[in-house]
Order: sequence, then C-alpha cells, then structure tokens
Amino acid sequence: MQQEMIIVLDFGGQYNQLIARRVRECNVYCEVHPYDMSLDRIRELNPKGIIMTGGPNSVYEEGSALCDKKIFELGISILGICYGSQVMAHVLGGEVATAPVSEYGKTEVTTDTSSSLFQDVGGKTVCWMSHTDYIAKVPEGFSVTAHTPVCPVAAMEDRKRGLYATQFHPEVVHTAEGAKMLRNFVVDVCGCRGEWRMDSFVETSIRKLREKIGVGKVLCALSGGVDSSVAAVLLSKAVGKQLTCVFVDHGLLRKYEGDEVEAVFGPEGPYDLNFIRVNAQERFYEKLAGVSEPEEKRKIIGEEFIRVFEEEAKKIGAVDFLVQGTIYPDVIESGLGKSAVIKSHHNVGGLPDYVDFKEIIEPLRLLFKDEVRRAGLELGIPAYLVYRQPFPGPGLGIRIIGEVTAEKVRIVQDADFIYREEIVKAGCDKGLGQYFAALTNMRSVGVMGDFRTYDYAVALRAVNTSDFMTAECAQIPFEVLQKVMNRIINEVKGVNRVVYDLTSKPPGTVEFE
Repeated sequence: MQQEMIIVLDFGGQYNQLIARRVRECNVYCEVHPYDMSLDRIRELNPKGIIMTGGPNSVYEEGSALCDKKIFELGISILGICYGSQVMAHVLGGEVATAPVSEYGKTEVTTDTSSSLFQDVGGKTVCWMSHTDYIAKVPEGFSVTAHTPVCPVAAMEDRKRGLYATQFHPEVVHTAEGAKMLRNFVVDVCGCRGEWRMDSFVETSIRKLREKIGVGKVLCALSGGVDSSVAAVLLSKAVGKQLTCVFVDHGLLRKYEGDEVEAVFGPEGPYDLNFIRVNAQERFYEKLAGVSEPEEKRKIIGEEFIRVFEEEAKKIGAVDFLVQGTIYPDVIESGLGKSAVIKSHHNVGGLPDYVDFKEIIEPLRLLFKDEVRRAGLELGIPAYLVYRQPFPGPGLGIRIIGEVTAEKVRIVQDADFIYREEIVKAGCDKGLGQYFAALTNMRSVGVMGDFRTYDYAVALRAVNTSDFMTAECAQIPFEVLQKVMNRIINEVKGVNRVVYDLTSKPPGTVEFE
C-alpha cells in the first residue's frame, strides 16, 4: 500500500515546519518542499493534498515567489495559508492589494460553518493574523467562507476543485481551533486515513537500511544525545556488528557527560555495539581559538567532526557509510528549500564540501524531535535515555558567546551542572523541553567580600516545547532561580552575575548561537 502524503510547499514562511508537524499529528506523513517544485515531481510523489505556506513577499511585486498555475489543475486538494492564500488568489485571477488596515495577532474571525474546512468550528473563533496585504477580490468559482471586520476574505474556497485558503495561520497554537481546521482539510477534504505510525516507521526503516547497506561497513557519529542514540540503535538493529559507533569527546560536552556516554554505549553498556571513544579536546580548542562568529564556530566543529570520523574510519578500514542523527528541524533551519538559513547545524549546513565516505545515511532526517523520542521507545531504548535533555552537536561551543577557551568551558560546565541539579531537586524538570546555562560574553563589576570583581555573567535558559519549532520561556519558581544564582556565584570561579533569559522562539532560538 502506498504511503499517504501531504506536501507543504514553502514560500519562505517562518511556520513551514510547524505546518508539517501539525499534519503529522493527524497520523499522516508530510514533507516540506520548495514552492517551485516541478509538477512532474509532484505527480511522482502523488500527494493526497498540498499546503502552501506563508511568506515575506507581496504577490504583486516583481520577482515574487509564485507557483505554476497548472498546479491547480492536477486534481489535488490544496490549502493556501496567508501568503499561500494570496498566491492562490493572484494566480487564479483574483485581486491582492495592500490592506487598508493590517492585522497582527489574535483576531476574532467569523466563519461559515457549512464549509468543509470549518466543520465543528465555532461561528466566531480566535485566529492568528499576520498580514499587510489582503485578498480584495476572490477568483472566479470561489466563495468567501470567513471574514473579520477589516478583512473581507479571511478564508475562501472552491469546493468543486478542492481549493481552500485562509488568510490566518491555523497551524499556530494561537489559532484556537486551528488543529481542527487542519484535520478537516487533511482527513475530510483530502480523504487521508491517518495510518502513519511510528512502529511502522521503525520497521520500514530497519528493512530499508538493511537493503541499502548490504554487507557494507557503517560508521555512526554518536554524540550520546537523543537523536544520535536513536540512530545508533536503529542501525544496530539493521546491521549489527557491521556498525561501529565513534564517540568524539570534543571537550565541549556537559560535565561528566563523556564518561556517562561511554557507560551507556561502551563495552560495559547494554547495547551490542562496536564503540570507540576519541578524546579530541585540545584539537577542537586549537581550531576554535580566536573564533567568535557563531556560524564559523558551527562549521569548524562540523568539519572537525567529519575529519575525526574519517581518521577513525581509515583505522577500521573500508568504511562505506557515515550515519548521523540529523532530524527534520536541523534540515529546515539549515536552509531547506526557500527558507532563510536560521543556523547551520553541524550535521547539515556545517558539513565540509568533501566528505570521504561513499554515502551519508540520516535515518531520522524526516522526523521531528518528539517523533524521534517515540521511535526510541519503539526500539526499546530506556525512557531515561529517550527523554534526556537535548544537547546540540556543537555542544558548549554555541553556549559560550564569543571565543571558546578551556577556561570558559570549565565555567559553563560547572554552572550548568549546578542549574540542572537544582532544577531536578526542586522537581521543576517535569515537562520542561530544555534547560541549561550559557556563558555570555559580558563581564561586569561586582563585589565579593570586600573586593571588587570583574567577571562573567551566566545566562540561565528554560523553555516549554514539545517539538522545538516553537518554544515559550518556562516559569521557574523565583526561589529556585535564587538558589541557583547563589550557588553559581559562590561555587563557580569567574562568575559574578546570573541572569534568566525570557525570550520565546520565535523571535529567538532555543540555543544562544
């Protein structure tokens, strides 16, 4: 049976991966592709539906991102969101213009509940608007199915052709009934059965990996984090002792983490893996000396990772494949399709131009973080490993603002250990998506005892998130933060100030760099 699929055509909107995540919550597989994907490729994928994302442009400007009109003649149901709705209107002969009144934020929308998109949705519902242009005239064959006092076409549809559009964003949590609207489109309009499950993903992945690798040798880049751990166990199920896991301790890990990783995946651990630990701390520090620009740090760390793996592969002899724990947000944030590069993940945009392996295998490349965790549980990985705190591949290199030195690593390791220890002691860790300490590049005057100090400020971060695409600052009890501050300043040499980061994602990212 062919897998059902919805494809998201990316016009450069900030919520592209969030749309895909919402579709997968309907148990329907979804992929993000650039807006100018060829019609032949779309036919080849044979999606049950297409969703067009928002974007930063105006459709009437020269050089704006537009789709081929013939896409609307493929007989595939299509939902346009925000800019995607304006593309649909513009290409099909409607009129898009600058709105007399822009709308941003939560807005009450009046809906036509007879529309397939708004089945079981309130006649008045709160939606998230973000637009300066609007659809002034709908194309022939379309009817208006939602409006606000200042937006005459908050939604439109041509039911006969299966074309739907919303000016608002149903994919964000601020749209109260957005998940219901998207489910209506995916299930009722597109006719998807919702049969995509993680157990079938794991089973299919193991079979495909076995077929692809054959008798080849595989080297897995094991960081000990959730993603690479799940990738390692998935590969071990597929090819057993053909797999060698190389754990590079680059000196940018959390306190005691190198030994913890070895205890789990090394010879004394529960997994039947070939395990090699490479202690390369000084090598990475030398490469990073004098470097403060975040993208440059990421790429240096990424390239050095690969070079270490190549060296280990030569020692093993004739390694054919390199396995990485790349996940979908890594791919999209590194500039998939037409989206802006948010940050080059060390295992995607940070890869060097030349890699001395036959092929790179990324078995989790199309999964979101929570899906990776579910795959880990399906593989039998203990829950305490599956739900451990995420840790970026570049490690503390991107939690140290500015140049990385051994002394700064020592400071952030100690501060982070105290923070995480107190969070767990207070029982605040339950439900937190991620929490850590970072070292700012700011030094300020302080007083300790009767003496003047001029030391660093540590920033504490904690966010609530399920998918790491959006995140909100967590409300850690003040008394816990105060205890953490006192311990860090008293116990960590070189720190005289502690701050708490309140920034959400967007506009920030979870990590500092």
